Amino acid sequence: MTLGEKIRYLREVDGSLRGLGRAMTQQELLKAVRKEQGESISQSYISQIENGARRHMTQSTRTLLAKFFKVHPGFLVDDPEGYHTELVSDLRTTEGKLDVWMLQGSERFASDPEVSEVLIKAAREKDTRRCLILLGTILDTPGLADRLLEALKPSSVRHAGRRRSQ
Repeated sequence: MTLGEKIRYLREVDGSLRGLGRAMTQQELLKAVRKEQGESISQSYISQIENGARRHMTQSTRTLLAKFFKVHPGFLVDDPEGYHTELVSDLRTTEGKLDVWMLQGSERFASDPEVSEVLIKAAREKDTRRCLILLGTILDTPGLADRLLEALKPSSVRHAGRRRSQ
């Protein structure tokens, strides 16, 4: 996992712990760090880290964020390729990558709250891989997705029908 992925992941976890039901925004992170730690970081600095433009943090920033997120400062670096802190199976490694991918996708689709929320829900599931396999099975069964959506969320079906006809 890269440093940027770890920061995004920690914002997601911290947002959940604070009852936001979503990831903390970068701005919310900076305000909370300033309020709780009495120090500040610039939004552009965090953005550069998360986007991979800056691959490393200064020691003072690493220490500050480690205190804020309550993680070991050594966690806030890129992991070497294939590195694991514990004995895990390839399936669990896949699970972690799927969770990060889903959380990143939720940020990219923030303008579509339904899609963003579903991606977060899937990432929070204990077995994200199983969720995706279930989705594939539903889509492989002709007409099942439409029938399930109609039965479980009739209002979504009506709104989708209007969007298609426009």
